[in-house]
Amino acid sequence: MNLVIKQIIKKIKEYDNIVIARHIGPDPDALASEIALRDSIRLTFPRKKVYAVGNAVSKFKYFGELDRIDDRNLDKPLLIVLDVPNKSRIDGINYDVYDYIIRIDHHPNIEEIANLEMVNENSSSTCELIVELINNTKLKMNKSIASNLFLGIVADSDRFLLGYTTPKTFSLVTKLIENYKLDINKLYYNLYERPINEVKFQSYIALNMIITENNFGYIKLDKKIMDEFKVDSSAASNMVNNFNFIKELYCWAFSSYDEKNDIYKINIRSRGPIINKVATNYNGGGHMYASGARIKDESDVDKLFYELDMATKEYKESLNKD
Repeated sequence: MNLVIKQIIKKIKEYDNIVIARHIGPDPDALASEIALRDSIRLTFPRKKVYAVGNAVSKFKYFGELDRIDDRNLDKPLLIVLDVPNKSRIDGINYDVYDYIIRIDHHPNIEEIANLEMVNENSSSTCELIVELINNTKLKMNKSIASNLFLGIVADSDRFLLGYTTPKTFSLVTKLIENYKLDINKLYYNLYERPINEVKFQSYIALNMIITENNFGYIKLDKKIMDEFKVDSSAASNMVNNFNFIKELYCWAFSSYDEKNDIYKINIRSRGPIINKVATNYNGGGHMYASGARIKDESDVDKLFYELDMATKEYKESLNKD
């Protein structure tokens, strides 16, 4: 890892135009990592032109502003892609214009998309990897950067509940809090404060989720339902982790119709069945126990749910054998 980190900082020093991108439909880890890395490079190398790109998400505007550029006008730019394992899910870039590409990620490899990769599937988050990168180089950090990285780690580890949380995670977070005097209670408000209509929407999901005999839970959320609760298609994705530790669920999935893009956004979580292999068959992917997909045809949503149910059945039968 140290050799890769040295190679990454060497490339950052080498290029004057640097673009940082992440996956479509970004979560806090994706946004926090790209904005934190951009701000760290700008702080360390003020003369470099460094951009964090992709579609903005109003709910996460507290991480900072993104940049709007036409990367085709940049002279031999460096691309750093974060929190994304495949080319088709990178947001906001023209892939072929880049002179060199670096990938920093904690997702399993799907395809070769970079010249240089810093990938650790055992890391809690991409933000944790960015903390390691900064700590082991001369890249600078300030309180704003530390705050974003803290929030990204907290969000992707689900407040340190998930299995990817390690002693290293706690050690890195402790140093962020101590060194930059982070007010973690204030930061938590950014992540977890929400209006009452979203609480009611979560209650609707709980009351109407279908749970199969295999302990797979699912629900389809159409525009009518989301309009009734005054939420958008991203609301369910922010709630999917809240259904962890439910005794009757080994795996669960939400489908939300995104009218603007005419797609179905699928959020999938698991407490045992491996789900990312199923998700990759439906324009998706992710971790073994946390994945997503984007589907054009509603009939494919049904097919995905069937395959997830079968994966859950197989997992449940393996428990009975033990």
